[in-house]
Amino acid sequence: MKRVVSISLGARAQDFEFVASFMGQQIRVQRLGTDGSTSKAVSLLKHWEKHADVLGLGVAKDSYNVGSRRYIEKDSARMASVVKRIPVTTGGRLNDILQEWALRHVQIKLGNYFNNARTLFFSGMSNYKLATCMAEYSQNLQFADPLLQFGVPKLLSSLNALELYAAGAHYVSDWALPSVMSCAPVKQWSRFVLGKAMQEATVIVAPVHELDDFNAEELAGKTLITTSVNEERLAQFKEKGVHLVIDGAPRMFEHVLGPNILDAMIIAASGKNPQDLLEDDYLEIITDLQMEPRLLYPGGFKRVNRFAFVIHPLSQEYFKVVKPIELLSQVSPPLFMDSLEKVLAYAPPFVYSRVTGIKSPTGVEAQGWLISVGGTPREIMAHSPEFTYRRLLAAADMAQKLGAQIMGLGAFTKVVGDAGLTVAKRAPLPITTGNSYSASGALWAAHDALLRMRLLPMPRKGQKVQFKAMVVGATGAIGSVCARLLATFAEELYLVSPETAKLLSLKDSILKETPDARLFLSARADKDIAGMDMIVTATSGAGKKVLDIMKVKPGCVITDVARPLDLPPEEVVKRPDVLVIESGEIELPGDVQMKNIGLPKNLAYACLAETIVLALEGRFENYTVGRAIEWEKVREIYRLGLKHGMKLAAISGVNGVFSDADIERVRELALAARARKTRTKPVAAVKRKPRLQAR
Repeated sequence: MKRVVSISLGARAQDFEFVASFMGQQIRVQRLGTDGSTSKAVSLLKHWEKHADVLGLGVAKDSYNVGSRRYIEKDSARMASVVKRIPVTTGGRLNDILQEWALRHVQIKLGNYFNNARTLFFSGMSNYKLATCMAEYSQNLQFADPLLQFGVPKLLSSLNALELYAAGAHYVSDWALPSVMSCAPVKQWSRFVLGKAMQEATVIVAPVHELDDFNAEELAGKTLITTSVNEERLAQFKEKGVHLVIDGAPRMFEHVLGPNILDAMIIAASGKNPQDLLEDDYLEIITDLQMEPRLLYPGGFKRVNRFAFVIHPLSQEYFKVVKPIELLSQVSPPLFMDSLEKVLAYAPPFVYSRVTGIKSPTGVEAQGWLISVGGTPREIMAHSPEFTYRRLLAAADMAQKLGAQIMGLGAFTKVVGDAGLTVAKRAPLPITTGNSYSASGALWAAHDALLRMRLLPMPRKGQKVQFKAMVVGATGAIGSVCARLLATFAEELYLVSPETAKLLSLKDSILKETPDARLFLSARADKDIAGMDMIVTATSGAGKKVLDIMKVKPGCVITDVARPLDLPPEEVVKRPDVLVIESGEIELPGDVQMKNIGLPKNLAYACLAETIVLALEGRFENYTVGRAIEWEKVREIYRLGLKHGMKLAAISGVNGVFSDADIERVRELALAARARKTRTKPVAAVKRKPRLQAR
């Protein structure tokens, strides 16, 4: 019977022994810890050299490569050098294979798990191969080598910096403290700096025993990449709030076998020297043993994806939430607020709010950041698109550093220029404008409102609904999609836009998709507005008057998708017999915590909701960008929203949520207005010239 003994610098409390049949050989395996004592490890190595066939050396590496350089781990080499008669291995080569495999396995199995993950390596030098693998998915890397080796309070933030440091060419190498200063306060400061870095990270790569001294403050919500995690340590990680442990070490023969133990068993069973084992040998053995990386959830399944969303003030009124500005606005002339509005347009982006508590029925969670840029719609439209692009790209850089995996563009930031295409090409993370869900949410809300108003006849089977609909701003990104949707079930559809050529092109594309659609074109909304049952306004008028609400048919449902609104409160109040709703806000799943964005708790604008849905789904890709919104994406984002628990919020207007009583009151006023109009209508009908229909 072959005998394998592993001498580990880890705790003696983790010791075990077993006998197993492995690769056709009977092997007795024993693990002996030394509680961190190097001298004890050397003594055990000398003793077991006389009694074992192969020795494993745990919690150490014999050598590692950083860039093109190879480095020898002096402590490991010194301990291994005392063994002359039999093979000794740290399992370093096998560990590199298992760890990299585990990382790639998780990225595929869980889908984009490490995209832009803020990852902290306790030692980048000893995990260089794993770091180069992680760099394929995220550039948000930090290495604590200077801190843990020399007490230098500086983290390396790139692979290039790590390579310079390993070669002695990085400037932090000159910051090493004299040995006389390596006292308790300095060590405490180093631990404080490391603890702060751990709190900001989402993924931590470290030897499992080096995590024992840290608590929930540093480890809660983290993903750990480590090795040789047993049941006892897993229970500790549960108490500390760890979300996921990724361990390349397999569990075999009722024990977790560290790379040094498994490598020693392979050497003993194969009869080969460590240097004679090839990658093909490891591949064959791993395949034959049907090994697989371990994904351990200490407290049950947890996944938290991250997003960012760009917002901006919609008018000068938004500046007044800041107390000093509110006071000054009351005593200063209008010129002061106008000047302040111009100045703040140049302000750098900042995090307005953290967003937490979003939880899908699938168990996946999302958290994110609302990042504000300073320009109002008036200032955004007054500058060139490049002016806004630069601020959005600065916001994208901020989002990338925060760890966001996708960023959404809100309000006028998605209207400027090419509607997100340029930003998507130049940003360091995926971009979406949210227009697909905005279009879906707008018609979702309008459909619900029409049903509750009960003013339309029910359609016969196979026939379209007998109502007239109008889309104002039909050639825009959201307007064009709303038009395509409405064309499938409205009896007549009126498309309004001052962009004549685009309007003609839109008509052609709609008729190609829906040949039986009855379309009418106009450059002005007021021309046909009196006969409409539904109106969707989706312009970028920035406060300009786009329609005369006094000409609207009583009982009409108007969905205002524009931001700022096309119909301000002072216009809406003129027509209590018309239902004006503010697009379709979405109710988010979970107990959402964020600062005020002008909506009740747990509600979000549809463009923000689209960003959150994509984050929950793990779809970190450029989704809705440009003005040509894909019809399939509108339907897909609707389905994904339902999957992740999104609901249409209560229909709301400029004065808040509409209750059933509010809608009934609008309905009664509309019926009364229609009755009055019928009584005063002349008996003789006036002949009108036939109108051209766009077919």
